[in-house]
Amino acid sequence: MREIVFRAKDLYFSYDGKKNALDGASLDLYAGERLAVLGANGAGKSTFFLCLNGVLAPDHGTMLLDGELIGKKERGRLCRRAGIVFQNADDQIIASTVAAEVSFGPMNLRLPEAEVACRVEHALDYMELQPFRARPPHELSGGEKKRVTIADILAMENDILLFDEPGASLDPAGEERLEAVLDRLHADGRTLVISTHDMDFAYRWADRIAVFCAGRVLAAGAPETVFRDTRLMARTHLRPPLLLDVFDRLAARGFVPAGAACPKTPDGLEALLGREK
Repeated sequence: MREIVFRAKDLYFSYDGKKNALDGASLDLYAGERLAVLGANGAGKSTFFLCLNGVLAPDHGTMLLDGELIGKKERGRLCRRAGIVFQNADDQIIASTVAAEVSFGPMNLRLPEAEVACRVEHALDYMELQPFRARPPHELSGGEKKRVTIADILAMENDILLFDEPGASLDPAGEERLEAVLDRLHADGRTLVISTHDMDFAYRWADRIAVFCAGRVLAAGAPETVFRDTRLMARTHLRPPLLLDVFDRLAARGFVPAGAACPKTPDGLEALLGREK
């Protein structure tokens, strides 16, 4: 049985006291999983992340961390467990050098100087940022800044990592490098939650998909199941990933083996079709 590390039940939150950004959102998060969070802008994804991270306290609802209730006074526990990488790196970076930026969080934990230095070195090594350690972050490229923000949360040693549209503004090379980092973080046992508008990425990367709409979670499950729910796709104005759509069209015409699962990559589909020749 999978371990639930975080549970949200019927979360409500409003920024202005009138319209709910979260309107009864419920979702479980499992240890070590890769969860892709989908939904239109304004669906509640970012607000949910900020509640999970402890930055915001829901107006109503229940949050459990490792089975223990999290009240408004216990939100610090969420901050220590769940780190967030914002969509715009400039909203997160505040220090004058890369090394100072990465050290900011551990220093605020009032850790011994030697431990802070150890965490910073590890994070810089992990994200291949040692050549930039003395550089002002504002001089870096968008992809390099994104790596700095990931190093920020690595230095905090969070085991739940939240990424708010991490591929936004990255070029193809940057996206490939980011995905390699995500794969490494997953291999290291961290729990990864990513909001994205990239259906193709979500399909090939995620273990599970959660779909937000109007402040609620309408569905959560295996990517193949969620993306094949045509009513859900229409209601949320999402589209199935191209690979799954092509696979289903080929299967309907008898070009793939009966009962075969859709591969996660074009190479996998090519190999599957090759076996049919």
